[in-house]
Amino acid sequence: MSTIIHVVLTGGVGSRLWPLSRKSYPKQYLSLFKEGSLFEMTIKRNQSLCGQVIVVGNRDNHSLSREVMENNKVDYIDIVEATPRNTAAAIAFAAFAAQPDDILIVTPSDHVIVGDDAYAKAIQSGIEKANKGYIVTFGIQPTRPETGYGYIEYKDDKVLSFREKPNQDTAEDFIERGNFLWNSGMFCFRADTFLSELQNFEPKVYATAFNAWQHRQDGELGLTLSKEIPSISIDYAVMERSKKIRVVATSFQWSDLGSFESMYDYLKQTGHPVDENGNMVIGTDVYTAFVGLKDSILVHTKDAILVLQKEKSQDVKKIYNTLERHQSKLID
Repeated sequence: MSTIIHVVLTGGVGSRLWPLSRKSYPKQYLSLFKEGSLFEMTIKRNQSLCGQVIVVGNRDNHSLSREVMENNKVDYIDIVEATPRNTAAAIAFAAFAAQPDDILIVTPSDHVIVGDDAYAKAIQSGIEKANKGYIVTFGIQPTRPETGYGYIEYKDDKVLSFREKPNQDTAEDFIERGNFLWNSGMFCFRADTFLSELQNFEPKVYATAFNAWQHRQDGELGLTLSKEIPSISIDYAVMERSKKIRVVATSFQWSDLGSFESMYDYLKQTGHPVDENGNMVIGTDVYTAFVGLKDSILVHTKDAILVLQKEKSQDVKKIYNTLERHQSKLID
């Protein structure tokens, strides 16, 4: 009998959430929320829906994942990547660890989802389609013309096209047309279905990932063999090329918390204080006054302070990239 397996992807730094998110402590592990960290919320959300958990992480963060899993007394398979090789390889490793007929529910570890019943209904719909041999993606009903997300053009449960992050005019056109969903980066499929399509479209990714998997030691993948794996996302490797793709249009609230604007919206919704002009302070209880500013965010850490207009949140990555070029310890 097949098992429903929750595959948790823990890669990524969250550079748009600097200075909160750092290489040594990415955003999914930050204890900023009443319910715990985003990683912990992800694990709990899927516990009643899945019979097993696989966590795919790297040498830098797998100990952070282990701490959460042990504190919550959750048994899991720990797959430790030697070096990041993008999502196609990461998901392949999880599929190699599963039985061919197991159903994999693949989710990032840093998303916020509100609406447990709607989420469970969407996952069940995905499982039903996966059991018919389809590779399922989950699309989010858009609430605004967002330029920070990819989009899925669809009709019924068929995917007509995947679209890259659009500019403002294109995003507004997508919303007006009404048959576009935000791409959540969540997937559902049988292990053998995914591996067959990966082998078909990206045979080198499949072969090199399988070779690295066969030579792993104590759950850890070797660096030399891992470097031979092409770094490519599941979107480019499989989703945009396979004829087996289906979409579930979901009805739960969702955010990838990929920027301070989305974090602001979520924190405000859950009771985090803002002043009469919509200004918010994150990371300190020190009295802070905003003069002549509206919808601004002040972010405080022990070694950095960031002040930004909410609508300019995507530009925070530019600061991170500048610090990275200068090899600053402020991003470590």
